[in-house]
Amino acid sequence: MKINEVEQLVGITKKNIRFYEAEGLLNPQRNSENGYRNYGDGDVEALRRIKLLRKLGVPIEEIRRLQSGRLTVADAMRRHQVAIDRETENLSKARTVCGQLAENGITLEDLDAAAVLAQMEQMEQEGTTFMNKQKDDVRRRYVAPIVCAVLMAVLMIGVIWLMLWGFDTDPAGAPPMPVLALFIGIPAVVIIGVGIALIQRLREIGKREEDDARRF
Repeated sequence: MKINEVEQLVGITKKNIRFYEAEGLLNPQRNSENGYRNYGDGDVEALRRIKLLRKLGVPIEEIRRLQSGRLTVADAMRRHQVAIDRETENLSKARTVCGQLAENGITLEDLDAAAVLAQMEQMEQEGTTFMNKQKDDVRRRYVAPIVCAVLMAVLMIGVIWLMLWGFDTDPAGAPPMPVLALFIGIPAVVIIGVGIALIQRLREIGKREEDDARRF
């Protein structure tokens, strides 16, 4: 079967199928003539099992251990039950705090954040784990500068390639070498500058210099 057929049969996107292959959870055979993947019934069943386990929230590493025989289904489910119980308890504690704030009926300006944080820190010392959305906010800030830097670098590399291609295609009509070097040097300097700016930006985000006011 081709990947499109497997996608329709199992209900897993091609992107996810390739991800599981990259993680070593799936090893389809390849056609010796064209190198294309050839999925069999065993691969389909493996994907169905992976889909089931992922829907239950079982980590990739646990699935890998199950496939290798280092972990039985019973042991894996017992371990996962413990993790679910722990998460359920954490959510219950968070719900309790939310309920207390809801019952108080106070405005944001009157909210005593220090007192609530102290209560939560005490609960954390007793083993509760709260969701930290602030970490997600910081992670998202990495995406934009990296994407912009990559796009700019690709654009500048394309400009350099076009110049070199033009020189190679028509050496007689190309500008003098010093001028060509200048034209190539400008986008090269831009690439270096973008790289330096990206590194500085990532360091800034890493240090959370922009989040000083939000630190606990």
